[in-house]
Amino acid sequence: MKMPVPSALVTRFFQLLVNRQFAEAEREMERIKQKMHKTEWNRGYFRALYGMFLARQSNNNDSYAFFSKLDLSDKATLHAHRREFSDHVRNRLHGDFDRGFFSAWADCMRVL
Repeated sequence: MKMPVPSALVTRFFQLLVNRQFAEAEREMERIKQKMHKTEWNRGYFRALYGMFLARQSNNNDSYAFFSKLDLSDKATLHAHRREFSDHVRNRLHGDFDRGFFSAWADCMRVL
């Protein structure tokens, strides 16, 4: 049930996002969207990417935004977050949309 979008595109999107290169990140997000099939999993995955983009782009350092609280140099915590998101992806109680959403976050933690 993995996303059929080249992981290189997704990896590049996360790198651009972290480096706050929003125009390029937005273009990459459009490329990802064009390559996606219309499934609930992919809708959830893309919605997560879009949410990350908006959260990272807003300059108001939203204290509730998960992204703004991440310490990118803390590899152990990033790994723990990835494990937690991956558990949600495997949880059959979640629907495809939610599992796709958590899958995007797990991929993000892997790249970071």
